[in-house]
Amino acid sequence: MKLLQLDEFLRLFHNKPVSFTDFLSIAKVRASGGLVPLKEYMKRRNIDREKIKTLYENIKNKDEYLTRFYNLSLRVPDEGFHIMDKPMKNKQLNNNELSTYKNVVRNLHYKGILKDTKSGIEGVPTYIDVIKDLYVNYIIDYKIVTPSALHYIEEGRLGSVYSSFYFRASIMNPYLVYSLNKSVLKGTKIFTPTLGWSSYCLGFLECEEVVEYVGTDVIPDVCKKTVEYAKENYKDKTTTIYCQPSEKLARTPSFMNKYKGHFDVVFFSPPYYKLELYKSDNQSTDKYKTYEEWLAGYWEETIKMCHHVLSSKGKMCYILSGYGSENTKEQYDLLEDMNKITKKYFKLTGTQPMHNKDVHMTKHKETAEKIILFSK
Repeated sequence: MKLLQLDEFLRLFHNKPVSFTDFLSIAKVRASGGLVPLKEYMKRRNIDREKIKTLYENIKNKDEYLTRFYNLSLRVPDEGFHIMDKPMKNKQLNNNELSTYKNVVRNLHYKGILKDTKSGIEGVPTYIDVIKDLYVNYIIDYKIVTPSALHYIEEGRLGSVYSSFYFRASIMNPYLVYSLNKSVLKGTKIFTPTLGWSSYCLGFLECEEVVEYVGTDVIPDVCKKTVEYAKENYKDKTTTIYCQPSEKLARTPSFMNKYKGHFDVVFFSPPYYKLELYKSDNQSTDKYKTYEEWLAGYWEETIKMCHHVLSSKGKMCYILSGYGSENTKEQYDLLEDMNKITKKYFKLTGTQPMHNKDVHMTKHKETAEKIILFSK
């Protein structure tokens, strides 16, 4: 299937070049009160003209940064995606180990990951929205012209400003999924109640012992591309993708009858309630207006369905963190609340850390995300 190429990526940010003098006249700053002319904002904030000129030079030479970003985060090898490295060992599972394995996921879903998925944290715009405004429309987010950001820009570290301040949807490394199955789960028939931006499908189907993968998701584009990628690259394996909420599958007799006790592994990293808001007509946080309704309507119904489709000796595993009280205005503990419901239907058999870096603006301990294992 067609992947995003560098020239296509650069064309997304094509602009009409302007001189520095014209830039000072036409540029605006997006602040809390709306758009403010750059000259006025510079005067109001006492921003040095030379610092703005350095920012202008970065905009003028944007293709240099964009090419570097593409090569680091979006480039897929000419030979395609294949996991060639030995799996990580149990207890050493790290979502950022050999992180270039994430590139195929980012490439397939670059728009969904970098633009369409919004942060549940107020005031955190998405990465593509910010850089497209800057490079194409000459609209500068106010954080870019703060003293600390301008200092980084002077040091040639504009990319650090973007990664520190602006939102990109979190993704799981297919290499982690592959390693987890090889080292811990050892599944052959897999079900995932979300698709994880296709990363679960890619990670599991790279395991030679996996013969069947079934998943569902609420983002139509993710479902479509997962089907296309699996059909093209894993023709010898059975892949079935549903495009509907997992809790709705629990009320679908044809699905429940077909897969009763069928899978030896159920795996996913569930939505972290309102931390990330996906572009879908079936977004669970739109359907369930309160946290309590979401736990009952989405989470418990999904867990009951997972119990139904898992074989008697099967394993269920999910990756979860206690996001909530530290990162949003609402107070909740996902880790405790969701595990409490799961324990009504499954036996907890183990918990271990999954190493990860900080997620966009969310600072958390390296071991905050946990791999949690259950048996039926």
